[in-house]
Amino acid sequence: MNVLVGVLVVVCLMAVIQWQRSQRKRLDAELELQRTMQLFDVSLEVNSTIKKQDLLIKIMETSSRIMNAEASSVILVDEDKGELFFDLALGEKGDEVREIRLRIGEGIAGWVAQTGKSVKIDDAAQDERWSSKVAKRVEYPTRNMLCVPLVSKGKIIGVLQVLNKRGDAPFTDRDLQLLESIASPTAAALENAMLYDALEKSIHALKITTAAKERMESELRIATDIQMGFLPRKSLCLRSADSVEAKEGLEPAQADAHAIIRPAREVGGDFYDYFCIDANRLFFVLGDVSDKGIPAALFMAVTMTLLKGKMTAVMTPGELLTAVNQELYKDDSTMFATIFCGVLDVASGQLQYSDGGHCPPYVVRNDGSVELLKGKKGLPLGVMDDTYYLNNEAMLGIGDRLILYTDGITEAEDQQLEQYGFERLKQVLNREQTSDAEQLLAHMVKDVDGFANGAVQSDDIAVLLIDRNRLK
Repeated sequence: MNVLVGVLVVVCLMAVIQWQRSQRKRLDAELELQRTMQLFDVSLEVNSTIKKQDLLIKIMETSSRIMNAEASSVILVDEDKGELFFDLALGEKGDEVREIRLRIGEGIAGWVAQTGKSVKIDDAAQDERWSSKVAKRVEYPTRNMLCVPLVSKGKIIGVLQVLNKRGDAPFTDRDLQLLESIASPTAAALENAMLYDALEKSIHALKITTAAKERMESELRIATDIQMGFLPRKSLCLRSADSVEAKEGLEPAQADAHAIIRPAREVGGDFYDYFCIDANRLFFVLGDVSDKGIPAALFMAVTMTLLKGKMTAVMTPGELLTAVNQELYKDDSTMFATIFCGVLDVASGQLQYSDGGHCPPYVVRNDGSVELLKGKKGLPLGVMDDTYYLNNEAMLGIGDRLILYTDGITEAEDQQLEQYGFERLKQVLNREQTSDAEQLLAHMVKDVDGFANGAVQSDDIAVLLIDRNRLK
């Protein structure tokens, strides 16, 4: 009998133990199911948006809800500066919190970012790693907390922390494990969002840059139109006055002025001008500003305005350059301009000119000879305020041609950085003696381009031709 009772007791105990085990298994299964559902919930939440700011809000709200915590925060790593920062902070003190930066290793969050280890703190204020830098700003007391690293592709990109478990209960080890599980999909989604955010910022910056470039190009086109508006658009033909021819017994003649200009950029510093001083005299000028782009174009515009405004019927080219130079020097500009200007008496062919450090012009004579027009040179305009510019004189016979040019012609370079030079220019002038003015201008530029053979040119090109011929 006693044996039977003993057996029954053992059987009952085994049944109870088995039941308890089954209950524990069922409870564990329920907890595991609950944990799986929570992680599934987290995955749905964090993968519902690619916007970084929206994602950070979802991470904090979801973490607080699942962990039954009062608050949650995500602190990101700034690799370049070795710091942690709050990319998003909500509430009245949000702006102040975003100003806070923690060094890697500073505070509990800094320690987690440095070590890559998760931590559970039951009494935050008593922990030696505790930093009150954030708490003092937001005036929010932290009792207990969990803090885990956000790791993506082996790199710590931030930390996730939850603060103050509701109900005054401490966080458990199971809570820490759950938060670590939450951190894994969160980190992957966060890195994708950060990449997308960087891409958006790059696209935005590109749009701004493109818009600025388009606006600048538009402004440069306007500047080009304004600059070209200063230059004569048509050639000029001045016939000698009948009264002068009759009085001095001269052969009726005419002078024709033609020019071409090609800036190396949208706007440049080369310029030319020609106009009639009176019924028998033609004024002409060709210049080259030392700089390029809009500053040079402005300096060019000022120079051309002064040249045209100060030139009078009784003024010589040297006097004109002296007066203009004094005005330009007053502007305290670092730029200067080489310049060549002259006055041609169409009836007699007398040429009076002044040279402010410019390239020496060529004269193609009616007999086929090509020679440099030599004379006393002065400094470029704008270099010294007390410079006095001298006058030179020469004669242009019937059928003679005067060619002025800027150093964009002679200093043009090919792929091997060899310069075009004076000799090649002289060869073109010899070869093109029978060409009319328009053809010569086109062939000169074409020959320079052929020599350069695609090499990018850094200087403007300008050429001015003065032909003195029999009256047609």
